[in-house]
Amino acid sequence: MTHLLGQTWGIVFMVIGLLVSVGLHEAGHMFFAKRFGVPVPEFAIGFGPRLWKRTVGETTYSLRAVPLGGFVRIPGMFPPARETTATTDRRGRLTLAEEARRQSMEEMPPGTEGRPFHCLPARRKVVVMLAGPAMNLLLSVALTVGALVGIGVSEPTTTVAEVVPTVTTSTGEVPSPAAQAGILPGDVVTGVDGMDVQSWSQVVEHMRSSAGKEVSLVLQRQGQPVQVTLTVAASTEGYGMVGIVSEIGQHSASPAQVGEAVWGMATGTASAVIGLPMGVWNVIVSVFTEAPRDRTGVISVVGVGRIAGEVTDSGTQRGGEGILQSFQVLLLLLASLNMALCVFNLIPLPPLDGGHVMGALYEGGRRMLARARRRPDPGPADTARLMPLTYATGAALVAMSVILVVADIIKPITLG
Repeated sequence: MTHLLGQTWGIVFMVIGLLVSVGLHEAGHMFFAKRFGVPVPEFAIGFGPRLWKRTVGETTYSLRAVPLGGFVRIPGMFPPARETTATTDRRGRLTLAEEARRQSMEEMPPGTEGRPFHCLPARRKVVVMLAGPAMNLLLSVALTVGALVGIGVSEPTTTVAEVVPTVTTSTGEVPSPAAQAGILPGDVVTGVDGMDVQSWSQVVEHMRSSAGKEVSLVLQRQGQPVQVTLTVAASTEGYGMVGIVSEIGQHSASPAQVGEAVWGMATGTASAVIGLPMGVWNVIVSVFTEAPRDRTGVISVVGVGRIAGEVTDSGTQRGGEGILQSFQVLLLLLASLNMALCVFNLIPLPPLDGGHVMGALYEGGRRMLARARRRPDPGPADTARLMPLTYATGAALVAMSVILVVADIIKPITLG
């Protein structure tokens, strides 16, 4: 029962976090669309049948039964076809592009027909489309700050936590230099060979490079300075060691550390997105062969939930400090998920936000070129003609999602 409760709160946290993340993503689109005068008839969290809805102004807000995402409906995405554009195929049926154009305009609420999205200037289209990923980026940064500044980072301090009685050298097991010198748990290292010590890494680096040498340490013991001298032992690999284990302390991360964490998250996510086709192929291979899953490879939301459950189960078993550390890991996991939502949606393919951004940039560039050449305004770009690509991309995304979900069920990645 304890294991079940420990896993459940982590999974519930990630489900709620995912819904909030998707909701804020869609809220970013909705805010700027409304700001620029475009009607937004529907804002939904989840898919499938409605569980709850409420209409405020022009927008109906709803919660749906399947909590795996959400959407905001922005009508009039596609301009009407030009007179020279074919709207039917050889059999007289409407083309995919024309079907999309008509459906887009049919979604316009009564009385708002003059405010479709396609009438916005290109720069405003870009703002509306980038607002969603921008919300995920801001949320990722906020969650990282909460985890690393609010809860803090663990780092070794200059306080001695434990003195190891023996160490293993090239000549066998011998008494540790620290124990022979009389160093005690609780001592604070303040100097080494005349150098003031500010961090534990200074002590480690000096000792590792001093194998076989005599070293002088200045300690603080119960508020009084104590000086000891010891001969650094040489490990089997040749580096120096004295047999001291430092105490681990918790402190708020600096702005530089937060920035480094966010940048690492962004570049790592971008690399994963670039290598996504190969990553999915490796998952397929691992499912149908004896090859193990890549622990750093791509996973689905099911895999994220499983890992969250393992993290919180482990933390619950350790008590208060373990629960706090688990919560920190969950915040960073949710931050990574938001970074993934941001970067992934910037892929320049429809129906992703990046595809709409590219369409708007093309439209803006074409209009600027027309003005420079003193030619008539070419009007909005007919992005509906990209519907075959939209369907192909959508099908690929669905297939990829199914593959990853199945893999995370039958051959999951675990922390053990």
